[in-house]
Amino acid sequence: MDFLSQNWHLVALAVGAGLALMWPSLSGKTAGVSASEAVRLMNREKAVLVDVCEPAEYAAGHAAGARSLPLGQIEAGAKALPSNKSLPIVLLCASGMRAGRAARQLQKLGHEKVVVLAGGMNAWREANLPVEKGGA
Repeated sequence: MDFLSQNWHLVALAVGAGLALMWPSLSGKTAGVSASEAVRLMNREKAVLVDVCEPAEYAAGHAAGARSLPLGQIEAGAKALPSNKSLPIVLLCASGMRAGRAARQLQKLGHEKVVVLAGGMNAWREANLPVEKGGA
């Protein structure tokens, strides 16, 4: 007990570091993955790529093979989502903000592995991955 009272600053630092490491899981934030990690998930784990942009944004340019499911239609969009809730889902939007909200909704609906493409379509394009236009 003497150690704790004499080194309270070290204890406070250790507790702070622990909280900082646990913050993403405590705050309900979802994991953000790089474009290369998203492609790896799609190739090795059969992840489904879902674009949560609005239809006009999706038509203007989306990741090749991405399914369109606008953020506002997540709960009604069962056809665009895999029925197997253990399959990974990679969500993307223009920047990653809407995809984060969509990820939280999908987790509440029971999907087990939902990740967000960090940087959204901007990161996809920067990685020189294929982009398609049209369709919704």
